[in-house]
Amino acid sequence: MKIIACYSNKGGVGKTAAAVNLAYAAAASGNRVLLCDLDPQGASGFYFRVKPSKKLRSGTFFKDVERFTQAIKASDFEHLDLLSANRDFRDFDIFLARMKHSRSRLKKALKAVDNEYDLAILDCPPNISRLSENVFKVADRIVVPVIPTTLSERAFEQLQDFFKEEGYARKKLVPVFSMVQKSKKLHRESMERMREAHPRFLKNSVPFSTDIEKMGLHRAPALSYAGARSAAWTYEDVWEELNQLI
Repeated sequence: MKIIACYSNKGGVGKTAAAVNLAYAAAASGNRVLLCDLDPQGASGFYFRVKPSKKLRSGTFFKDVERFTQAIKASDFEHLDLLSANRDFRDFDIFLARMKHSRSRLKKALKAVDNEYDLAILDCPPNISRLSENVFKVADRIVVPVIPTTLSERAFEQLQDFFKEEGYARKKLVPVFSMVQKSKKLHRESMERMREAHPRFLKNSVPFSTDIEKMGLHRAPALSYAGARSAAWTYEDVWEELNQLI
């Protein structure tokens, strides 16, 4: 089972939209997909209309593998299952900090479902914490949505610096431009500059689009209701490109 994390140390960059639509695109192409919502806000579960399991609390998430597997629920889409977040997930970092070998706990939990899925996608909270360090260690690739603006660029550079300082593999980081408005000169110039500085940026980028913004109204991936329009297609293109890397 391959593991892809959707992560950013900056909020509001389209991280969850990427996780949800990449999971949908991967499942639509025939992969057995598990989407793990690790963000206490539970946006991924909301989009898929899957309520969090009461069986799963932060104190048992990594420790009790059986409860982990029992908390997984089927979505309305073929080949796509979901582990929904709940409010207890806000205590993850406290729980992990008290455990020995805490950086390997997420790997142990996911190993329990290794034979059930081809791909796990992790929707991560926007901070650097003990939980995110678990993610950095276990993920095969880490998709980092970056809005082509100064602050978003700065956040990505800070993330790269953190990986270097802590000895994590920077080659895991896969930045992708998100919420792009090509009509804006700033966006065009920023994309050109960042691509030169960071060659790992994916060729495809996700545009700013009302189709994607309406995910909350439809409570579904944009690809499921707007798949005939170019903005939603982009996630399929991003998935194809990402699939080549894993």
